[in-house]
Amino acid sequence: MQNADRDTIAAIATAPGRGGIGIIRISGSNLTPFFLPLLGMTPEPRHAHFAHFLDGDDTVLDEGVVLYFPAPHSFTGENVLELQGHGGPVVLNLVLKRCLELGARLANPGEFTQRAFLNDKLDLAQAESVADLIDASSAQAARSAIRSLTGEFSNRIDTLVASLIDLRMLVEATLDFPEEELEFLQAAKAFERLEKIKQQLLEIEQSARQGSLLRDGIRVVLIGQPNVGKSSLLNRLAGEDLAIVTAIAGTTRDAVRETIQIEGVPIHIIDTAGLRDTEDEVERIGIERTWQAINQANVALLLVDVQHGVTSTEQDIIFKLPSSLPLFTIHNKIDLTAEMPVKVEGDIYLSAKTGAGIEELRSTLLNVAGWQTESSSVFMARERHLKAIKDASAHLVQASELSSSALEFLAEELRLAQYSLSSITGAFSADDLLGEIFSRFCIGK
Repeated sequence: MQNADRDTIAAIATAPGRGGIGIIRISGSNLTPFFLPLLGMTPEPRHAHFAHFLDGDDTVLDEGVVLYFPAPHSFTGENVLELQGHGGPVVLNLVLKRCLELGARLANPGEFTQRAFLNDKLDLAQAESVADLIDASSAQAARSAIRSLTGEFSNRIDTLVASLIDLRMLVEATLDFPEEELEFLQAAKAFERLEKIKQQLLEIEQSARQGSLLRDGIRVVLIGQPNVGKSSLLNRLAGEDLAIVTAIAGTTRDAVRETIQIEGVPIHIIDTAGLRDTEDEVERIGIERTWQAINQANVALLLVDVQHGVTSTEQDIIFKLPSSLPLFTIHNKIDLTAEMPVKVEGDIYLSAKTGAGIEELRSTLLNVAGWQTESSSVFMARERHLKAIKDASAHLVQASELSSSALEFLAEELRLAQYSLSSITGAFSADDLLGEIFSRFCIGK
């Protein structure tokens, strides 16, 4: 650990604003200088004490509960002192100021969790799950983050890494006995082991992708001509009136964004300005922003009025869309037609006004996201985790395509796969990566 990491750090650990309780956390190698000057007492380890929090002239700043956790039995692995007082921002800052006067410095964002990682209390995937748990937007996301925090994700990665190490040892051992290479590897079922590792990695990738969906969701953009019901559909999906709905074309001038949840998956819906030629400068700017939203989306929903279907105008819109963007045509206003048209396979027919057909749309969005209803084994994952798994998988595929006559290359591909997977838990991690990860935490964690 670097010298800067040995500093005593302090921060308010509860959310900003007023509350019944506010917590200040202090962590460092030596907290004795804080006991008598700040508390007027020496707290007993792992016991709750009532105490006054004292200023430099022994006046009482606040009162509350004190908890002391000596190293290494604490969250950070260092000595930790927690002051649980009243949750007003003024009084909390007064007590924090006193802690800084006694030698602590203000903690950086995520520094408590970073110290837990550096002191081997958490691996990197577990440390990231702390922030994911705090930011969880649904019960499913919270449960997945807890599974990662308690080590389920890390344990599966560690098991796979251990299997790779065993296989590497086996392959590299044969390099000294070239005349017996193939027989030795076949007898040890080396290539069967490799296929088993590939299958296990595929299962982990599937669970990780589900967790990534719970964390990040997908971006859905609503597009179409003016007055086809985009704003009404947004309101229906969100369950409240977020966008203005009128019979006047061009009402929506700017993108309206809302996040809903379907089976716990965040769906970021963007209602955009109707796509048409216009002389209105404000509406024209809104249409430009519509195309910006389209280029950033994961899926597009093209709304059309069921009474006239897909016209040449919609065909022009489709022609301009990115070829890689998944597109679904939504035939709206089925409540206004006495006779339903012949359905086009893959299209969705609904009424944003009455709600008919909305469940089919919800199911479609989940399907395009790749969500599977069975989520008991899902753990929270980030984009870097998915990239590491993808890289490891590519190396394993390359390894399986090598013959026994290229064992040096086979061993190297296995080493690279091991390196990629180990980066998930932080066994191999660059310092700049650690800085990037922990800088996104809130102060106090």
